[in-house]
Parts: sequence; structure tokens; C-alpha cells
Amino acid sequence: MVGSGKTVGSILIAVGVVCLVVTALFIGSGVASGELTTAGAILGVGLFGVVPLLLLGGVGAYLLVKGRAEAAAMVDVRRKERLLGLIQAQGKAPLSTIMVELKVTRDTVKQDIYELVQQGLFAGYINWEQLTFFSSDAQRVGSNTCPNCGGVRELVGKGVVKCPYCGVELFLPPDAPQTQVAPVPPMA
Repeated sequence: MVGSGKTVGSILIAVGVVCLVVTALFIGSGVASGELTTAGAILGVGLFGVVPLLLLGGVGAYLLVKGRAEAAAMVDVRRKERLLGLIQAQGKAPLSTIMVELKVTRDTVKQDIYELVQQGLFAGYINWEQLTFFSSDAQRVGSNTCPNCGGVRELVGKGVVKCPYCGVELFLPPDAPQTQVAPVPPMA
């Protein structure tokens, strides 16, 4: 469950602080009544207040930090899910619409798309002149011709193919053929 690390961490820190306060009050009342010496009070607070605070607080702080990191990672995952959904639901999505919907920058969208391609979750292409993402079935994108202009494409990176004629970047699924081919002028 997301966020449980933060909750458990906060509870452990609070329990550690409560142990310290209760111990200090209990031992303080013993010192005030004269039933406990100063050395005994220091030992009691150290053993029954400070040690539990360090143990519970340390584990709690660790869980709190891990829980926050987990929550931040889930924000990224949800953003990528929404990005993928926007493109696939409409078949095409303008970059400006994606940026407004997700409240992110162009660079973030580009990075997220590349990560989705590397994970094998997105196949399609982007026309940088129109600034539009297109979702495409793997068979159409996996061919050697550009779906935008019909020219022969060239490999530019893992899962990314760029058309030398129109500049469209095509995002291929991991099982698509990725062979380097010589550029051929687009068909008329």
C-alpha cells in the first residue's frame, strides 16, 4: 500500500517521543519525591527514554523517508499512465494539450515518452513540426516506411527511429525490427 511507510514511520517517531516524555515524567517525579538519585534518574532516562527514542525514531525516520520516495515514484508512474492514456484514447494528442493536462514541461513529456518506449509500453510517433503525438499499431510503426511521409527511416536509438525527410520520430515496440537502412527519397 502506497503511503503506509510514511504512516508507520510517523507513528514510530511519535511512540519514541511519547516513551521519552513518559519516562522523563515518571523519573522526574521519583527525583522530586527524593526516592531516586540523580545518577539513577540519568540512567533511567537513558535506558527507558533515550534508547527507545533512538530505536523507534531511527526506524520511523527511515520508513518515513522511504515512504516519501515511494510516493514520489508513484506520482511519476501515474503521470506516465495518464500520458499514455491521453495519446492512446484519442489516437493523437497535441503536445500543448498533454503539457496542460499533465501540468509538465515539454522536456518532461519527451523524457516520459522515451521511458515508456524503453519499457515497451508505447509504440507510435511524434511529428515535431505539428508537435503532435500519434499512437499507432505496432505493425504500421514497425515497417521500414514512415507513416507520416512514406520515406525510408533510419535508426537513431533504442526503440526510436527518425525519418530523415520529415523529422518524425517513431517509437517502436521492443520486438519490432530495428535495422539500419539507407535513406530513400519519399514516395510522391
